[in-house]
Amino acid sequence: MDMQTFELRKIFTDLYTVFLFTRSDIRIALIPVTLFAVAAAPLSSPLRLLDTILWIWLHLLQFNVANQIKAPEEDKINKPSRPIPAGRITVHDATILRWALVPTCLAYSALYSVQLTYVSLSMLLFTAWYNEHDGDKEPLSKNLLTAIMYGCLEMGGTLVAARDHTHVSPTGLIATELTVAVFSSTLHAQDFKDADGDRQTGRRTFPIAYPIISRIAIGLAIPLWSIFLTLLWELDLLSATAFVAYACYVGTRFMLYRSVQDDKRSCKYYSTWFSLHHLFPAYWYYYHGASEHPSLAFVEYILNGSIVA
Repeated sequence: MDMQTFELRKIFTDLYTVFLFTRSDIRIALIPVTLFAVAAAPLSSPLRLLDTILWIWLHLLQFNVANQIKAPEEDKINKPSRPIPAGRITVHDATILRWALVPTCLAYSALYSVQLTYVSLSMLLFTAWYNEHDGDKEPLSKNLLTAIMYGCLEMGGTLVAARDHTHVSPTGLIATELTVAVFSSTLHAQDFKDADGDRQTGRRTFPIAYPIISRIAIGLAIPLWSIFLTLLWELDLLSATAFVAYACYVGTRFMLYRSVQDDKRSCKYYSTWFSLHHLFPAYWYYYHGASEHPSLAFVEYILNGSIVA
């Protein structure tokens, strides 16, 4: 009985260790990507939600394990509760897990469709580029690769959630492209709080390379993107006003409050803002249906008006 209790406890301990690899990304990745997949697919059945979460989490796990075995010394400073710096798993064992997850992700994707397998493979290749081939060392490549991988998660999650696992609707494609654009231009909001650890590991993020400009950029980008998104998705006046007002508050915080603790709090507010816009495809489907998709006609109208003026 004692041996069975010990083995059961070890299983739960190991599962919790695996979970810890992704815990810090639940708010910024797992929840918003799941919301996006449910909204953009739209979700074909309640049971499909579990499949969607599992697919997203598995691919998020393989990225995080690959990332955390690369620079455990950085995590000792920025995130000491992660499994490797906390002593819950060795780098050697984590490396074995990292490469075991590659065929696992591909095999799970192959159960649904060839298209989903291609998305999974793309995510795995970009993960290797980011981690094993130092794609995270320069600000531009770091933001761009992270945004593309985020788009892969959204595309894959949408395919799993949908009734047709081989096709993403035009609205879903537009929403995914928007996420890549928004995330690549605002991703450095997460880097302010980790600047000290990033300096010690030689990573050049935007807050390190351009400490003043990066804060001004994020302070302007969040409200401007919010205005663009509310126009594109044709939000009602009340929803649009609330979303833009919240965005202005978040952007202002990054510019005015600059301590590590302030940046951690601002990052949480940023995560909420980023998650909220993932619901806009559902708003579109509710008011316009699946037969229509968002248009950039308002941009042409504004530009034409500016030229005439």
